[in-house]
Amino acid sequence: MALKAAVIPVTPFQQNCALLWEEATGRGVVVDPGGEVDRILAALADLKVTAERILLTHGHVDHAAGAAELRAALTAAQGAPVPIEGPDRRDAFLLEGLEAAAAKWELPAQNVTPDRWLAEGDTVAVGGHDFAVLHCPGHTPGHVVFVSEALRVALVGDVLFRGSIGRTDFEYGDHAALLEAIHAKLLPLGDDVGFLCGHGPGSTFGHERQRNPFLRGA
Repeated sequence: MALKAAVIPVTPFQQNCALLWEEATGRGVVVDPGGEVDRILAALADLKVTAERILLTHGHVDHAAGAAELRAALTAAQGAPVPIEGPDRRDAFLLEGLEAAAAKWELPAQNVTPDRWLAEGDTVAVGGHDFAVLHCPGHTPGHVVFVSEALRVALVGDVLFRGSIGRTDFEYGDHAALLEAIHAKLLPLGDDVGFLCGHGPGSTFGHERQRNPFLRGA
């Protein structure tokens, strides 16, 4: 069964909250609900999607600030737990500091603890499809990427963008580790793999390998 996707840019950061679901069953996931939870809930209702879980690629406020609120709202509405899965446990300090980080921009946020931490080699379910979990640090220590080799699609968060790569100018950032993750884990998946990223338009690994100034000639 094919997957459908919708992107909802949320908060002043215009972060791409993504919805992925099976068209036939309406079962799906919410990826990186950074805020504006009412808009995310409205989109789920309009699309008739039942969110079975919430996935987090990493712990930055623009990706995770709305996760706890969304979990509570979906669990109450659906009458069954809707777990948060991801990121890697190495981003725990960021998730524990969401409220403080959001206060700098006067944005709402709740600190959150995932129901399941993820690690390299795990899988997550999106409807009836399994996505592999890859640990891709550098932007944050615990950043993960979700990949379906069967569907030729990846959810890369802030690791890779169309024409750019994730910021590493944080005290915990690691530019070399980010490039290593892209070169060793993402590009080998194949030029035809398309990806959704945390901000802006998506692309393919092949396009970025050839055109991205950070990766050209890889």
